[in-house]
Amino acid sequence: MPLTKRFRNGRTARLHSGGTARAALAGVLVGVLALSGCSLLGDSGDSPSSGGATAAPQATAGTGQDVPYDVTPLLKPARKYFGAAVPGAPHSMKSVDAYTRMTGKQPNLVEYYAGWGDGFDATGVRNAWAEGALTLMSWEPFDTPLADIAAGKSDAYLKKYATAVRTLNLPVVIDFADEFNGHWEKWGTKDVTPAQYVAAWRHIHQTFVDEGATNVIWAWSPNIVNPVPDVKLKPYYPGDAYVDWVGLIGYFTAGEDNSFDSVFGTTRDRVRTFTEKPILLLETGAMPGERRRADIRNLFAGVAADDDMLGFVWFNHKKRADWRLEASPLALKEFRRLAADDRFGFDVRKPS
Repeated sequence: MPLTKRFRNGRTARLHSGGTARAALAGVLVGVLALSGCSLLGDSGDSPSSGGATAAPQATAGTGQDVPYDVTPLLKPARKYFGAAVPGAPHSMKSVDAYTRMTGKQPNLVEYYAGWGDGFDATGVRNAWAEGALTLMSWEPFDTPLADIAAGKSDAYLKKYATAVRTLNLPVVIDFADEFNGHWEKWGTKDVTPAQYVAAWRHIHQTFVDEGATNVIWAWSPNIVNPVPDVKLKPYYPGDAYVDWVGLIGYFTAGEDNSFDSVFGTTRDRVRTFTEKPILLLETGAMPGERRRADIRNLFAGVAADDDMLGFVWFNHKKRADWRLEASPLALKEFRRLAADDRFGFDVRKPS
């Protein structure tokens, strides 16, 4: 069974034991066709909403200029993302700064959780960007059926949100309805069909495109399949034209083999049967205890060894289990040692 994990305004979601391509830019802007990260029709050929191979002229970040921020250099950078999910961030960066002091390295990817209906946290995105970090928002539709989203019943909210993202004109990662292949989420397998999930995802993506918000990196984020081996992932995949990253969610837990391949390998191999999009460990951690140091070594080594692994986000919260690095001083020391590797971390404002 999953462990209770995330929270938003007093809510809890679930933690499993193991959890845009760029759309064609809508129109000619200031006399220039600005294109972002992926192929024009998408690798799967199932949508006209993808961007192209030509890089966009870069707008000044956050100025609201007509040309959307070109996320292409951030899609698969030379070095790995060194991410963290910490309390209060990115609206306040105090906990990120504390995490930096603790681990010896500045996170360059900051994840937070928002409910469907929440406003866009432009202040938080600016705060993270000012410290060289990209913001990753996990958008969770607790109270709105995915079928209603696909049918356009939330379009007023969705268009307003997309417009706010476009107006800010900084790159943002959006992960919608993660862990959809688990039964523990309200948008999971007990309540939502693959067709409903795909329809909602595509509708959201297309709405952002229509509003000109191509400064988004879209992360499709299944739970690792270990606890739900019979749920097929491919039917839930929106298509390469709608996805930039595959964001795996999985944890090193007690009582299970802790090799990197044991935790993530099966899911990675299944994903590779239908897409070659790069993979981010969008949410991970290791339970405290004697084995945590070994788990951390396996995490860093596994990510470093795979060119298609973009990096990881450490879930540094105490929710049911204590995933915080500070809960295990010896493991923290090991994490700090490995984080010093120059392959991890870079200033997202200067990715190359």
